[in-house]
Amino acid sequence: MQRIVFLERDTLAPAIRVRRPTFAHDWVEYPKTGAGEVVARAKGATILIVNKVNIGADTFAALPDLRLIAMAATGSDCIDKEAARAHGTAVANIRGYATTTVPEHTFALILALARSIVPYRADVLAGEWQRAEQFCFFSNPIIDLAGRRLGIFGSGSLGSRVGEIGRAFGMDVVFAEHRGASEIRPGRTAFDEVIETSDVLSFHCPLTAQTRGMVAMAEFRRMRRKPIVVNTSRGGLVDEVDLALALDEGLVAAAGLDVTLPEPPPPDAPIMRLAARPNVIVTPHVAWASEEAQQRLADQMIDNIEAFVAGRPRNLVVG
Repeated sequence: MQRIVFLERDTLAPAIRVRRPTFAHDWVEYPKTGAGEVVARAKGATILIVNKVNIGADTFAALPDLRLIAMAATGSDCIDKEAARAHGTAVANIRGYATTTVPEHTFALILALARSIVPYRADVLAGEWQRAEQFCFFSNPIIDLAGRRLGIFGSGSLGSRVGEIGRAFGMDVVFAEHRGASEIRPGRTAFDEVIETSDVLSFHCPLTAQTRGMVAMAEFRRMRRKPIVVNTSRGGLVDEVDLALALDEGLVAAAGLDVTLPEPPPPDAPIMRLAARPNVIVTPHVAWASEEAQQRLADQMIDNIEAFVAGRPRNLVVG
């Protein structure tokens, strides 16, 4: 009989139904699991469901029965994939569930920052409209998106959908080639050109050794357009310390972040100092989390588990 342990049930909202697989199994779930609790809770598990908890070589060595890690997410950077492969443990992730919710959240951030929605709301609540003594007042900048260049890093389903929305707003949409690439593929624009010429930068790529810190102070200093920077992908793609300096120096106009490194950030992290600024919006990694998207994720997660047990594995990151 399969033993399934879900280590992080609270990473899905309470309203989301996680159906049980149709095959015979034992099911155990925990609201959340700390790093030091993984081995004890996963003992005897053949299938482990995780979202962000790290599973490294030492953990695999302590779990001889483990045959599948079913991600409750697309990203699997929390899993030591070489260790999984050596251990004979498959890793399956979730795909295509967030192609509406993440792009919509991305543009919610872009629009809110371009039109200074948050600071204008704060001004209204603070009585600035009444003090202005006229039908409007101008305490914060407002820009149109039409005609502006939207530079996108990552051209998968999420980046592509963000590009479609950008074009609907009349934006000039470009997709960045990999940093340091020796040639430019069709449909891509050189990384440096995207950095230098974009009015809005949006990130939709995984966190890897190659993408970690892909935008830092050297890149910020080349941003001639003083862009809005939006990251709804992975913390670590944009260096948060350097982003704080770039905002301090006026190298970027605004920032919208749904992801940080680590998550949650400590109270004294640079990103928390930024979060109170009128030209910064930080949301708690919820771009993916519409109710519709969460339910699709939960259903696909169980589909992945059932397919694996039936001998027809799917969505494998590690086979």
